[in-house]
Amino acid sequence: MEFPRVAAGMVLALRIAYGVALIAAPTRLALRWLGPDAERAPVKVALRGLGAREAILHAGALLALSRGASVRPWLAASAAGDLTDVVATAAARHQLPSGSAPATLAVGGGAALVSLAVAVAVDS
Repeated sequence: MEFPRVAAGMVLALRIAYGVALIAAPTRLALRWLGPDAERAPVKVALRGLGAREAILHAGALLALSRGASVRPWLAASAAGDLTDVVATAAARHQLPSGSAPATLAVGGGAALVSLAVAVAVDS
């Protein structure tokens, strides 16, 4: 298997693991991002939904990769989700912990760029 496909598989596996971790321990993973509200039950519901999105979307991409199918649609959706997180965080930045918005821009924006780079590398 060529390097771009192996690297893509590793990135996708990490994103699946992140989604599962977010489902299992939403407060622990989101406390820095959302502050004390991450401990509230309604917020945990949304965080677990986000974790499910991560796990399912990237599992679909990993399945496509394993079958030799295009991963671009999957990774475009992934990048869109990451950018949505960035925009939503920026919109609420005054109610979130200090540094949350720049950190989300770095992490979410970086993840979107990685997804797009992987899509181009694998499907070119």
